[in-house]
Amino acid sequence: SGFSFPSSCSLAFAFRISDVVFLQILSHRARNKTLEKMTVAISIKNLTKIYANGFEALKGISLNVHQGDFFALLGPNGAGKSTTIGILSTLVKRSSGAVEIFGKNVDTHVYETKNDLGLVPQEFNFNQFEKVQDIVITQAGYYGLPKVLAVQRAEKYLRKLGLWEKRNDRSRSLSGGMKRRLMIARALAHEPRLLILDEPTAGVDIELRRSMWEFLKEINSNGTTIVLTTHYLEEAEQLCKKIAIIDEGKIIENTNMKELLTKLDSETFILDLVDSIARAPETSFSDVTIRGIDDRSIEVTLSAKRSINEVFAELDRNGVKVSSMRNKTNRLEQLFMSRLEESGAK
Repeated sequence: SGFSFPSSCSLAFAFRISDVVFLQILSHRARNKTLEKMTVAISIKNLTKIYANGFEALKGISLNVHQGDFFALLGPNGAGKSTTIGILSTLVKRSSGAVEIFGKNVDTHVYETKNDLGLVPQEFNFNQFEKVQDIVITQAGYYGLPKVLAVQRAEKYLRKLGLWEKRNDRSRSLSGGMKRRLMIARALAHEPRLLILDEPTAGVDIELRRSMWEFLKEINSNGTTIVLTTHYLEEAEQLCKKIAIIDEGKIIENTNMKELLTKLDSETFILDLVDSIARAPETSFSDVTIRGIDDRSIEVTLSAKRSINEVFAELDRNGVKVSSMRNKTNRLEQLFMSRLEESGAK
């Protein structure tokens, strides 16, 4: 039998089917675009800020922070971190560019974006004569929470941050570390989807700092997106999944933490030894150097290609037993400094 053209009826049916398929494709693409937009917690595009004195704090930075990220924004003093945070929270007016929080423009959707954002600034900016619990309850009230719910939220976060026993104390009587935790409790009173922390552990002792880390990890795992600026690079390495480095108003690095750490050329470790030694042991590896610190500890520098376990094995063969090991400097700190040096050289 030969080929026959389809009837006008079947052609119309075929066109209707193709129209349906085409519409389904368009609908699928639209859903994907909507989903992509919804999953971006912060969208910054070509953001600039020039102050009245002519100082250019931000030079056209672009940055995305996705929902659920624990994101580190790092940079030296004066790099533009606080200006960026100020613009996100509408405390600083941008010169040009666009900023969105969860797909909503911070200028045209002021209420929605402020409701989605909790900010912990560097400076203590609460009433020093107000009681601890009242500070958190008042903050919740600013966001329209009923009194009963505000009291519940205050108790929830003061307990989680170890401040419940101080709830009736004047805030001025708290230690520096407690004041930092009070700032976090206050920022979380309305349970925002996005929490921005500007140097949250400055001046906090090591034990309190680590307890705050655990709390921040907990709320991040429960869905809160967190942006952190810190001078403690160990903190960023321990907590954050993504990282951007800003220097002189420009983004010079924007990647995930694992990828950034793979760029490390070498690492230096301090090894504490079981027995004392008269001099530093020798090594057969050309990419490893060993220097004696004292009779019970040595400094080992090795290339990124060399495993520390290979060094341990060689030391063991030479009768040198290692009792403990630690990094001489934080790995992220090494990378941070090298990227700043590269940026300055350009």
